[in-house]
Amino acid sequence: MATFMLSSLFLLLLICCATNSTLVTSSEQSIDYLISSHTVSHAAVEKRSHFRFYWHDKISGPNQTAVRVVDAPEFKKSISTNFSDVYVFDDPLRTGPDKNSKLVGKAKGIYLEDGLYKIELLVAMNFVFTDGKYNGSTIAVLGHNEVLTTVREMPIVGGSGLFRFARGYVQLRTYLYDQKTGYSVVEYNVFVNHY
Repeated sequence: MATFMLSSLFLLLLICCATNSTLVTSSEQSIDYLISSHTVSHAAVEKRSHFRFYWHDKISGPNQTAVRVVDAPEFKKSISTNFSDVYVFDDPLRTGPDKNSKLVGKAKGIYLEDGLYKIELLVAMNFVFTDGKYNGSTIAVLGHNEVLTTVREMPIVGGSGLFRFARGYVQLRTYLYDQKTGYSVVEYNVFVNHY
């Protein structure tokens, strides 16, 4: 009898492992919005890719790529930053710092100045790829950017297309900033895990 029970239990375990499913527990059965619950296969190969491209941002003048949509002048009387300003951007991502280097995608999103005493940004953006096999895929970034720090880091919080279930981080450094024209170029090193 004990051998039969052990054999049955072992068979059940094999079936569960073969289908990559877990048994739905009695507590999960009471969740009416739970469609399914299964173990993610460890057989899928997760890749880590490293991309380098340059974010070209222009906040004024001709060919502007970022627009201030919120400006709170009452704060600017007492502090040295643009605290509370919000920008929406659609910036080219290029293979190099030169304006004419190959376009590989766009950085689309918002940044808001959230530092009272230092130039700091909250950045929410998608890298939208337009080139090659990554065309149409995105990487989502959300994080803190202390602009005057030499190397900054922000987390990758997701993605779509070939970057579905993406995770990782970006390291960025300012390559060029022209205060007179409002033009900046930022080098992005993107370290992303994806399937």
